[in-house]
Amino acid sequence: MKTKKIWMGLSMALMLVAAGCGNNNAAVKNDAGTGNAPAAATEAPASNAGSGDAKSYKIAISQYVEHPSLDATREGFVAALKDAGIVEGENLKVDLQNAQADQANNLSIAQKIAGDKNDLVLGIATPSAQAVVQNVKDTPILFAAVTDPLDAKIVSDLEHPGGNVSGASDTNPESITRLMNFIATQFPKVKKLGLVINEGEPNAIVMADIAKGELDKHGIELVKAAITNTSEVKQAAESLVGRADALYITLDNSVVSGVDAIIQTANDNKLPFFSADRDTVEKGAFATVGFKYYDHGYQVGQMAVEVLKNGKSPGDMKVTMQEKLDLVLNLKAAAAQGIEVTDAMKAEVADPGNNIIQ
Repeated sequence: MKTKKIWMGLSMALMLVAAGCGNNNAAVKNDAGTGNAPAAATEAPASNAGSGDAKSYKIAISQYVEHPSLDATREGFVAALKDAGIVEGENLKVDLQNAQADQANNLSIAQKIAGDKNDLVLGIATPSAQAVVQNVKDTPILFAAVTDPLDAKIVSDLEHPGGNVSGASDTNPESITRLMNFIATQFPKVKKLGLVINEGEPNAIVMADIAKGELDKHGIELVKAAITNTSEVKQAAESLVGRADALYITLDNSVVSGVDAIIQTANDNKLPFFSADRDTVEKGAFATVGFKYYDHGYQVGQMAVEVLKNGKSPGDMKVTMQEKLDLVLNLKAAAAQGIEVTDAMKAEVADPGNNIIQ
C-alpha cells in the first residue's frame, strides 16, 4: 500500500475529514455481528475527527464459511481496527464476502476482489486465503485462521514472507500434542479416537497427521470418518459409534460448520468429545488446548493497522502463531457425555477462571 500523503495544512485536513465522513457508509454483506453499527450522519464528523485519521479505507474480507471460530476471528480483526481509529461506517468500508464452504464461490469471490480497488484484503480460513493469494497481486493481503501457511503455499517463508502477503496461523503443533497427551493420560480407556474429517481441506490433513503421530506413541488408533461437505457430518459421526471410544475434530471448516450433530452424537452415546478450537468447546465439546479466536483476529487486525496507517508491507512482517495456550474444559459437556472431571484434569488448566467453563 502507498504511504499516505502528508497533510498540506489544517484547512486541507478539515476538507479531507469532511469528505471522508460524507462518502463512506458501511457495506458489509452476511455480517455476523461485529458490533460496529454505522454512526448517525450528524455524529460522523465528530467521531471521524476524533479518530485523528482523515483518510478513508476500503477492505475486502473473504471468509470461507460462517461458524463461531471464523466469525470471532473477523470480529476481533474489526475491533483492532476500531481501536486504532479505523471505524466501520465512519472512515472504513468493509466488503465482506462469504463462500459458504463452496469452492466455486470461493474462487469467484477472490476474482471479484482482484478486480476491485481495496486498501487491504483479508482471507479468513485456508481455502479463502489460498484463493485470494492466487488472484490478488497488487493489494496488501493478510490471512487468519490458516493452519499451515507453508503447506498451503500461501507463503514460502514464515519469517520473511515477501511479496504482498502475511498473517497469522491459528494453530501451534504444541496444542495438538498437549491435547493428545491429555486424552492418553486422563482417559486410559480410550483406545480408538474417532475423527470426522474432510480430507479435501489441507489444514485438516496436517492436523490429523500431527494427532496420529502423537496417538501412535500411546498406542491409540485414530479412526477416520470421511466427509466431503457439511451435510454428511451427522452420518459420519454416527458411523463412529461402536468403532471409537471418543471423538475428535480438527480445525476443519466443513466439520466445524456441522458440529452440532457431533455434539448430539457424543451426548447421546456418552462419548467424550475433544476439539481443536475453543469455540467448539464453548458450544458443547468437552476439551481443547487452545485460545480465543477473537484474540487471534485482533492480532491480525493490529497487523492491518501497521499496513494501513504506517505503510508497512505485509511481505516484511513475519507470520505469527498463537503462543499462549491453555487447556479448556466444559463441565456441562462433561456431564452430558458421562465424563467424571477429576482434580487431576482441572490441575492441568493454567487459568481456571477463564478456561473452566461451568
